[in-house]
Amino acid sequence: MEIDHLLSTTRAVRRKLDLGRPVEPAVLEECLNLALQAPTPGNAQAWRWLVVRDQDVKERLGALFREVGEAYLAGREAAGEAGASRALASGRHLIDVIERVPVFVIPCLEGLPSGKNATDAAFYGGIFPAVWSFQLALRSRGLGSTLTTYHLSREAEAAEILGVPDGFTQVGLLPVAYTTVPDFKPAARLPLSEVAFLDHWGAPLS
Repeated sequence: MEIDHLLSTTRAVRRKLDLGRPVEPAVLEECLNLALQAPTPGNAQAWRWLVVRDQDVKERLGALFREVGEAYLAGREAAGEAGASRALASGRHLIDVIERVPVFVIPCLEGLPSGKNATDAAFYGGIFPAVWSFQLALRSRGLGSTLTTYHLSREAEAAEILGVPDGFTQVGLLPVAYTTVPDFKPAARLPLSEVAFLDHWGAPLS
């Protein structure tokens, strides 16, 4: 896939995941191997990747995901956002079908966040470039995903379900499936002139 098109059309896919089509282990391994080529601070390679296919495990994680997700959406709806956002409806759909998604991928990092911005920027910088590489690799092969964080509110329970040892941090849950459409469009974004500055905050870039 042409690179600029890949970068500008890799979306957070929730509604258009093909829940009935299996994801081949070999395809997933190809994408994970590409993710492992991402930059990693000090070449630490502190990442770990949990691939979840077992239906019982998906259902147990899905229960945590749904409980937190429903509470989050209820709060936004109570604040008057009901029906105002396609993203809310899309999020609701994923919550409703989460256990039916063929594969969950849970990226983890060795270590724990410190609560200090400079330290944690480097800490999470050890996994998010790889997560994005993984998502791009999926997209190039006709699969979709979205980085979700609902279950992290119940991280200790999820760790028990998954057998994650102490000293490792889960950083999200990616539902992975083939997509039901062959392509996506670039998203509406704020113009560069409103979000990028030259030399000083607020100074025009050009």
